[in-house]
Amino acid sequence: MHFHITGLPIAPFTQYFGLTPDALAEAGIIRRFADKQPGFPCRVSLCDAEVGESVLLLNYEHLSVATPYRSQHAIYVRESAVEAHLEPGQVPAMLRLRLLSIRAFDNAGMMVGAEVAPGRDLEAVIVQLLADQHVAYLHVHNAKPGCYAARVDRWLR
Repeated sequence: MHFHITGLPIAPFTQYFGLTPDALAEAGIIRRFADKQPGFPCRVSLCDAEVGESVLLLNYEHLSVATPYRSQHAIYVRESAVEAHLEPGQVPAMLRLRLLSIRAFDNAGMMVGAEVAPGRDLEAVIVQLLADQHVAYLHVHNAKPGCYAARVDRWLR
């Protein structure tokens, strides 16, 4: 089974790039500078920020569905981010390095399955969850901090 992992689009975040700390604070956003690598995973580029690189820490609604699973959480976005364009079946290193929670949702936005796995085993879990025809898409979260990381869809050639 083929799958495709995608990050977030950059468009909702560019308005915050380069703003002063006060302007960011008014929007509920904090600028941080990566002090270790890995440690600041960007949800747009799907890679960890380099040491010294500026990232924005902000709240983002990653599951905007009209169900009890509607969800938002803190994420990092690199101020120098470029949207990730992964090949079908490609897993970014950012995900391989972490313990992950993979959540399966149906077309109505209801959770119909979930697994926890180390990132090195992500492909097998994706294949297992997407084998269920009730599953429309997956959300991958970092299991320890619980933050949204990426979306996975079936790749239809």
